[in-house]
Amino acid sequence: MSVTVFLLLVTLCVQGGNGEEREEAQRPGHVSVVIVGGTGDLAKKYLWQGFFELYINQVRGGNTFSFYGGGLSPADKGTPALFEILKTVSCSKDVSQERCALLKEQFLRLSQYRELKAPEDYQDLAKHIEQELQQEGMTEAGRLFYLSVPAFAYADIAEKINSSCRPTSGAWLRVVLEKPFGHDFRSAQVLASQLGSSLKDEEMYRIDHYLGKQVVAKILPFRVENKKYLDPIWNKHHIERVEIVLKETLNVKGRIPFYDQYGVVRDVLQNHLTEVMTLLTMRLPVNMSSSEEVLQNKLHIFSSLLPVGKNQAVVGQYQAYKTEVQQELNKTKDHFSRTPTFAAVLAYVDEAQYEGVPILLISGKMLDERVGYARILFKNDIFCVQNHNSVHCKPKQIIFHFGHGSLQCPAILVSKNLFKPVLMDGEWKEVTEHTDVNVLGLPISDYYVLTPTEQKEAYSELISHIFAGRKNSFISTENLLASWGFWTPLLSSLTSSFPRIYPGGADNGDLLDVRVKGKDISYNSEVVIISPDQMGGTSAKDFQVMQGKFRGADMVSAWTEELVEKLAADMQEAAEAAVHEGGVFHLALSGGSSPLALFQRLAQHHFSFPWRDTHVWMVDERCVPPTELESNFHNLHDHLLQHVRIPYFNIHPMPVQINQRLCVEEDGGALLYEKELSKLVNGSSFHFVLLGVGYDYHTASLFPGGKVNAHGESLVALTESPVKPHQRMSLTFSAINRAHRVALLVMGKGKHELITQLSRVKDNPEKWPVTGVKPANGRLVWYIDYDALLG
Repeated sequence: MSVTVFLLLVTLCVQGGNGEEREEAQRPGHVSVVIVGGTGDLAKKYLWQGFFELYINQVRGGNTFSFYGGGLSPADKGTPALFEILKTVSCSKDVSQERCALLKEQFLRLSQYRELKAPEDYQDLAKHIEQELQQEGMTEAGRLFYLSVPAFAYADIAEKINSSCRPTSGAWLRVVLEKPFGHDFRSAQVLASQLGSSLKDEEMYRIDHYLGKQVVAKILPFRVENKKYLDPIWNKHHIERVEIVLKETLNVKGRIPFYDQYGVVRDVLQNHLTEVMTLLTMRLPVNMSSSEEVLQNKLHIFSSLLPVGKNQAVVGQYQAYKTEVQQELNKTKDHFSRTPTFAAVLAYVDEAQYEGVPILLISGKMLDERVGYARILFKNDIFCVQNHNSVHCKPKQIIFHFGHGSLQCPAILVSKNLFKPVLMDGEWKEVTEHTDVNVLGLPISDYYVLTPTEQKEAYSELISHIFAGRKNSFISTENLLASWGFWTPLLSSLTSSFPRIYPGGADNGDLLDVRVKGKDISYNSEVVIISPDQMGGTSAKDFQVMQGKFRGADMVSAWTEELVEKLAADMQEAAEAAVHEGGVFHLALSGGSSPLALFQRLAQHHFSFPWRDTHVWMVDERCVPPTELESNFHNLHDHLLQHVRIPYFNIHPMPVQINQRLCVEEDGGALLYEKELSKLVNGSSFHFVLLGVGYDYHTASLFPGGKVNAHGESLVALTESPVKPHQRMSLTFSAINRAHRVALLVMGKGKHELITQLSRVKDNPEKWPVTGVKPANGRLVWYIDYDALLG
């Protein structure tokens, strides 16, 4: 017997949003909702309730539904677990008890558990959906898959959906993904590429539940509605600083296996707080409902952010974290994790509108209260000679209060000495009767207070947006990679930083207070001394930059931050020597994620670097347009070139795109680059070449089994990579080994096995390409951080 209940079709009313998207999303038809991981914690706490609310709201909207909870357990175990969850869903207060009972009964009848493990399970699900459609004579509107599973399973499940469960006949497919979306820029890039081979970008909905919070969703509309008041003051002349804060009182006990790999920056700052920052600083879109325009305006902000390094961040760790790690990860008593549970980061937008305005992003566990807010503090040019309590002398601020804290509800607060905000829709109201509470230094009565007329849960809001096909509240691939591009250099520099230990809760006192001085941030109080047992036996000598030998060549070793500092200093020294001797410095830079921290260091701290006399060349390039995020030149431009004063004609990207084609041999791109190099570089000998080493021992884009000797005396060649994009252009060993100096940069614990293996093997460029780096008349220096060296 069919589980489908036919619902009365009524006239479709489309209100707001992107017309084309919403028309497609709400056309009458059958919608299959599949929650993969349907009996997990997230599904239990939020997702089933959210989909029940969607069902209630759409029950008369012209669609029929089927709901599937997918899991790895067989049906006899999964079904009872699922229905225990479904029994807990509830209706809002405006739904009568009788109607609620009927809706719950229908919802349960429309729901079932499915084992979703093997490809055959997805094939069986597809057959079931098709049979149901045929038996009931229904038109399919779409299929919605919500992947409430660990991120490592995304690519595999996406491939199964694509190959077995993709709808036909013009029905839409929407696949929802939960964070984390990668661990750094490179891993996010790999995951995006894997998903992109199965799903179109418009089919992916990367969810950040913060964008579903009512106050966060109101930031852009508020800025538009109050444009006449905000335009004159939303700039560097009036804004003193911006604070975006998420404080939590809980620890991470029970989540250590996940949290110790990520930490507070990846868990909160890179996503939630960064998204809020873009909403506050981006150019207002002309069309608020255009997801493409909103995205482009966000990307513009990312491209304008100044790089952040060790001087723009402080980190901390609550005292009990060490013990929790030892217990949950079965570590010894002397083990000490550097994973931060608190961070304060200072960001700046390099645009005339916000020049010099500090943006503080702060989050931590085990703090004094649970609260989230964004605060725009304005300068006050009035000084009250006698009445210091006058409204004119009080702080001028706008607070987007996400929830909790002393208010215990979402709200937008505007100081009464600024302006009275405009209310443009019925979903928000002004509150004039207040309890006796203070919010960030002012009594509540000193604010105009706006709150939602009805509080809504973030996941429920986002689920309704997914159904409607509205993408403004979700993270696109470009947005994601731009964010990781901003945060990855900082994360690399923090790997060697010891966090300040704090006791937790009210006992923290002023221990975590920070001071902003110029472009730098630091703790306000004196440095806290960490005991040797807290440091896991680490002593000051471990922070020295060590000199040594590796594979018969010179080696420099240090913690990541100090290693990058040393490499940047050595590069500048080489540049100054070359310019002094010959008036020019030829520098060849490789792609990948390893050099990002170096680029940031050069851009932010080496202001005397002789960029005007420097020519920048590429070691290798992926065969993609230079505007693509996968392009090595794109990353080099975003993280270094746009931040330094280098003449345009001194920049030499590899010509991978000629005649509107990518790396076609007869177009002669490699030969063209070789001719340019031979013409400008004396003896075709670069002054400095920076290389990295891949996990498969490749360097530049010279890969194992690539017949490296076949290139002969050619300086540039087209090569093949085992991973997408397969086609590459690369300097050959002939070009690399003519250099005056070659630096091989290797960082991260993941490279420890590689370094161990390289210390044992003989030269074999066919098998281990990096062993082919042997400058004939120059100097090779390995720069290896302690994580890679010691593991």
